[in-house]
Amino acid sequence: MYEDKEIAAIERAMVAIRRRQSRRALARQQGATGPEYEVLDVIEGAGGQVTVSAVAEALSVDQPRASRLVAAAVTAGLVRREADQADGRRAWLVLTEDGVAALAQARQARQAAFATATAGWSAAERAEFARLLTRFVQEMPG
Repeated sequence: MYEDKEIAAIERAMVAIRRRQSRRALARQQGATGPEYEVLDVIEGAGGQVTVSAVAEALSVDQPRASRLVAAAVTAGLVRREADQADGRRAWLVLTEDGVAALAQARQARQAAFATATAGWSAAERAEFARLLTRFVQEMPG
C-alpha cells in the first residue's frame, strides 16, 4: 500500500476521469447511443485495418461480443469488411466515410470538453499539463 499522498491523489483523479470519460459516457454526450462506437476507436488506434480478434483484445471482450459489436458498426454504416488479399480467411475492418466523420465529431466533442475544463488555465499551465499527462500515459504499464 502506498503512503504517498500525491500518488493517492493521482489514483483518485484517474478513477474519477475513468468514470466521467468512459467511451460509453462520451458516446452518449456526442449523440452516439450504441457500444459499436467503441469499435471505431480501436480501428483508429490501430492505424486503420484491424480484425475482429484485434477488436476483442483491445476492448477486453470475448470473440462473440466483439463480433456483435463489429456487426452493429457495419450495420450502422461506420465500418466495412474487406477481404485480406493475402489470406482469404481473414477480413479487415475499415472505417467508412461515416465512421471517419463520427470519429471526427467525437474528437471535437472531447476536445471541447477538455477546453472547458482548462478554460481558466494559462497557456503555460495547459502546455505543462499536456506534457506531463502524455509522459504519464507513455510510462503507464499495460
